[in-house]
Amino acid sequence: MKIALLTNEYPPNVYGGAGVHVEYLTKELSRLDSHGHIIKVLCFGPQELQKQNLCVKGVHIKYDFPAKDPRHIKFLDTIQKDIVMAGQLDDSDIVHCHTWYSHFAGLLAKQLFQVPLILTTHSLEPHRPWKAEQLGSAYHGSSWIEKTAYENADGVIAVSESMKNDVHQLYHVPHDKIKVIHNGIDLNQYKPTLNPRILEKHNISKNVPFVLFVGRITRQKGIIHLVNAIKHINKECQVVLCAGAPDTEDIGREMEAAVEKAKKESKNKIIWIPDMMPKDELIALYSQAAVFVCPSVYEPFGIINLEAMACQTPVVATKVGGIPEVVVPGETGVMVPLTPKSAREAEPADPDKFAVDLGQAVNAVLGSGDKIKQMGIQSRQRVQTLFSWPSIAAKTMRFYQEVSKKNSHNKNHTPS
Repeated sequence: MKIALLTNEYPPNVYGGAGVHVEYLTKELSRLDSHGHIIKVLCFGPQELQKQNLCVKGVHIKYDFPAKDPRHIKFLDTIQKDIVMAGQLDDSDIVHCHTWYSHFAGLLAKQLFQVPLILTTHSLEPHRPWKAEQLGSAYHGSSWIEKTAYENADGVIAVSESMKNDVHQLYHVPHDKIKVIHNGIDLNQYKPTLNPRILEKHNISKNVPFVLFVGRITRQKGIIHLVNAIKHINKECQVVLCAGAPDTEDIGREMEAAVEKAKKESKNKIIWIPDMMPKDELIALYSQAAVFVCPSVYEPFGIINLEAMACQTPVVATKVGGIPEVVVPGETGVMVPLTPKSAREAEPADPDKFAVDLGQAVNAVLGSGDKIKQMGIQSRQRVQTLFSWPSIAAKTMRFYQEVSKKNSHNKNHTPS
């Protein structure tokens, strides 16, 4: 098959779970070369690669948009890049889009080349109302594009059962068009790796357990709630925050204020690493942490939890989205319930209680004695069994073939 993958993020420009997904899926799909598949990736950025059956071409253009609201520029830039993407596509059997950033290109390709369109559901705009902080009224534009794409898709890959239900409820996509294929992890890369020098580099005490957070400074990841929970965490524990790339200047300032407040209210040593860290350093931190915390208020899957679990570290995570399909309470960690403000707002109805619950969950794992080690072992075992990339790539390829075959059948039986 000739497969076109359209994405905003692709290495080295990866800042979220969707980018990680595309990176590893592409790598594994290209390894199915014995079947003669050709993989073409179109992405945002200056990337350029031709390696055997894998071609990567980035869209890297600049235009000074005359937008009255500066927040509209990102949206307009996305549409421009999508048009260029569609123009660069040639003969393909499948067009596979990741996130709304590439959906307009996929819609154009479907019409221009009459090929099946597949979407992977990494997140859904109606469940991320805080995006309006970044996009302004262009958030209505991104939501419209996403809705239109799902209404026209020939197949949808949901990264969790939770996302399958959301796609069906929000966009009325028939269940038989949706396939659940979980995210995965490279177990050869993400594995227990002890490196005390990384701890020294970041001023983390080697003889004191530490709680770890890794993620962007965004409403979705719940980082502010974790910072507010630090005063409830065992004082004999360090807290390491690998948190950078704030969505907006406002949330960046909010993070700074929350950390300063936490340092005054708590005796815990707090280490904030605001830079995007290399994978080898992150893996060393995952591996040496006592517990990893994922306080997300919205999480379609939570690939970050797989990374920690693969490094044999138990997880404390919010019971939202696809996380219950990854974390097993009492076996691989603890889940914290979240009561949202409303069906539209994922933020906790009672932020103070949520902070207390997070702190107590972390303390429960830290105080579990020998069980904490067993949780770590069981975490990696679960990842090995269910979330390897080769199996995910094979399932994805089978879905491509199913959708392509169904599309060909429908074309051949279209009334004249």
